[in-house]
Amino acid sequence: MPELPEVETTLRGIAPHLQGEVVSDIIIRNASLRWPIPKDLSKLLRGHTVRSLHRRAKYILVAFDHGTLILHLGMSGSLRILPHGTPPEKHDHFDLVLGNSELMRLRDPRRFGAVLWHEGDVAEHALLSHLGPEPLTPDLLLPPRRGKVGMGVESRNTNVSTPSLALPLHGGVDVVFDTNYLYQALRKRSAPIKLAIMDSQLVVGVGNIYANEALFRAGIKPQLAANKVSRARCERLVQTIKEVLREAIEQGGSSLRDFIHSDGSSGYFQQHYFVYGRKDEACKHCPQCQK
Repeated sequence: MPELPEVETTLRGIAPHLQGEVVSDIIIRNASLRWPIPKDLSKLLRGHTVRSLHRRAKYILVAFDHGTLILHLGMSGSLRILPHGTPPEKHDHFDLVLGNSELMRLRDPRRFGAVLWHEGDVAEHALLSHLGPEPLTPDLLLPPRRGKVGMGVESRNTNVSTPSLALPLHGGVDVVFDTNYLYQALRKRSAPIKLAIMDSQLVVGVGNIYANEALFRAGIKPQLAANKVSRARCERLVQTIKEVLREAIEQGGSSLRDFIHSDGSSGYFQQHYFVYGRKDEACKHCPQCQK
């Protein structure tokens, strides 16, 4: 399943192709995703300009003057930038056709993704309003490489700014994911610490892979009760969560099973795993295992 680094990578790939462009058409081949694609989406978006793109947790938000298109990749979805007229394949369910001779196509074999529309403050949408803080603030996100956006996708629009986090709000109040926040949030949680940090109401974007990696780096057993994690360990865990996610974004995410970038390439962070999927393999951390 695409997690925060994969979604951030996707955002960086599609943003320079969408921002500032006019929607010329919407093509819906199969509206039966996790939630039905709105039938009137073409009427709502045709002729309107994409103003900005952001990410909130694992949702990509495409902002227009009159509302926001909410995209989610589900378990197996991907967004691709393709030329007009590219023939669709079996699982290509949705196209956002642009006036620049390109289109953005959603491919979703399992159909657990989402294409939704929201007017008004998108932070109040039911899927977003309950979310915890972002683990990475904009200053910790790597900027795209010069002339590229994230994954080697050429940016022809030099006026497109670097995509950034949107709506870092929780309960209407800005919340910073830091040591004090995590320590206080864990005091009443007796569940294992791994499950706690995977709860999107506590912090967004820490999926199974990245929880394993962050806990290993922090020297914390995944089974340890969350309320038993000391303040010192919380400080280390906050640091390792940010490190792991930032490094994953730098590597273009993890390409496991279905995930691919908007240009069809793969991520490489799986080559840097310390623990995930490495059962019975030599430890990369212990010197005696590296001999």
